[in-house]
Amino acid sequence: MKKLLVAFAAAAAFSAHADTLTVAATPVPHAEILEFVKPALAKEGVDLKVKVFTDYIQPNVQVAEKRLDANFFQHQPYLDEFNKAKGTHLVSVTGVHLEPLGAYSNKYKKLEELPGGANVVIPNDATNGGRALLLLAKAGVIKLKDPANILSTTKDITENPKDLKFRELEAATIPRVLTQVDLALINTNYALEAKLDPSKDALVIEGNDSPYVNILVAREDDKDSEAMRKLAAALHSPEVKAFILEKYKGAVLPAF
Repeated sequence: MKKLLVAFAAAAAFSAHADTLTVAATPVPHAEILEFVKPALAKEGVDLKVKVFTDYIQPNVQVAEKRLDANFFQHQPYLDEFNKAKGTHLVSVTGVHLEPLGAYSNKYKKLEELPGGANVVIPNDATNGGRALLLLAKAGVIKLKDPANILSTTKDITENPKDLKFRELEAATIPRVLTQVDLALINTNYALEAKLDPSKDALVIEGNDSPYVNILVAREDDKDSEAMRKLAAALHSPEVKAFILEKYKGAVLPAF
């Protein structure tokens, strides 16, 4: 009984002094990385709670509305576009990793094999849709008005020799239609959830020179809090780098 009382007192003392940090994340790899750093943060007096989302909207909305402390699922171009569209003022705390976007097909092994009029699905948000088109342009499948414009849309396609038919869908739903289309441009987190291996299954994939590093995001008034700084430091630890490299085998790359 005495041991139980001592343990209870220790737990109570920890909870009294611990900073609770609630962070939104998409399941793979973001939530997995956050779960990995939980024990280290606990030793630092931070009780990390991970709330899993499968969409790209609510994690930002709920941080802006102070229902959550931070989120970890997006890259800077997406955040910039979201802030501009929604009038929010969320900021990047630190960059963590890169998830190369890739083009996948259940029907063809090479982009050259795509037939005329092939059905292609890309994400319907401005940044990832543009990113998908830039990847196809770099691969020589289409040509764009401005190959450097990360917000390019299908209206900016100047040459489409295969007469590809583009359709836009929410990024999270694209893996579900992979069997129904000729080509699907899929974010790596959703590709991993769908049991795809980006390093083997993608017909073409972004290189490590991509600007789309995934970032930890918070409100301006909270980005420099002690708990947030401890989380940022934990996400940049050698242990996290080793975890990313070992677990994701090149499908996710550390950005530090």
